[in-house]
Amino acid sequence: MSSVCEMFLEREKNTLSPYAFLTANTKGRDKDYVPCDMRTEFQRDRDRIIHSQSFRRLMNKTQVFLAPAGDHYRTRLTHTLEVSQIARIIARALRLNEDLTEAAALGHDLGHTPFGHSGETAMQEFFSKDFTHYKQSLRVVEKLENDGNGLNLTWEVRDAIVNHTGSCMASTLEGVVIKYADRIAYINHDIDDACRAGILSTEDIPRDLRELLGETHSKRINTMVSAVIQASTDRNEIRMSDEVQDATDRLRAFMFDAVYTNPVAKAQDGRAKEMLGQLFSHFVKHPEQMPELYRRRMEFDGVARCVCDFISGMTDRYAIETYKELFIPKVWSN
Repeated sequence: MSSVCEMFLEREKNTLSPYAFLTANTKGRDKDYVPCDMRTEFQRDRDRIIHSQSFRRLMNKTQVFLAPAGDHYRTRLTHTLEVSQIARIIARALRLNEDLTEAAALGHDLGHTPFGHSGETAMQEFFSKDFTHYKQSLRVVEKLENDGNGLNLTWEVRDAIVNHTGSCMASTLEGVVIKYADRIAYINHDIDDACRAGILSTEDIPRDLRELLGETHSKRINTMVSAVIQASTDRNEIRMSDEVQDATDRLRAFMFDAVYTNPVAKAQDGRAKEMLGQLFSHFVKHPEQMPELYRRRMEFDGVARCVCDFISGMTDRYAIETYKELFIPKVWSN
């Protein structure tokens, strides 16, 4: 082999499933680039995402519980890592392209707002009803990261990122795996966090779901992951067995009633949305106060779009501190 990269590409041809996406078949990147002798294109995408500022900011963005005081609640970063781990297990078992799967999993939530889905709702109200975190994730990797130059990711990774949720499906099986891994991860770790917060106990979960899916966090994940692997093996589709899919859907519906719309868990949501709304209005009136990256895009994208980009990129902590700086009076001292 003339390079390590070529060794990887040859290994893919010899070992991956006939339904896997081979790196050699990528549609490539939008901008010209110099190939790497050591890494395949999807391995490079993974590294570009991990080293991005947006990825690091995920550690201080809410998953379900807004700015939790405890050290063990999930953040958007730990959620992303759990999605990546689950997705890689599925991809490896099905002999799919694990590098493509990992890159897409690590990048799928880069555009998530502060305060989780409360922030997403705020941007839909104050900026555009068409705003979604998955479209914003695509915008981050294409236009906002790397000082406005984007990460220049491959087409297949971007396709998986923007199609990881909702009714749309990614063009590769690896991308579809992310959709399943995301749901498996958040349902189960949100149960864990809700129990930690004292608003839920495992005994509250309907008995038939516990008996089928498992009594513990790890057993439920194992059941769901196994159901995907078994139902998808030697197929040109990713699916979950009907029985486990039905139970998973019912468990998700239970979580919406018990946690996602629980007044205790979501007690601060209204305040978070109001705060982001005030920040949005302020920066629309005073765009000169935004960082230079967002100011220089105003000519092309408009003020409101750039303000949305700025606020969506904030961490929970930065949003709160910015709000305090702008709207909370400071104690005078000489």
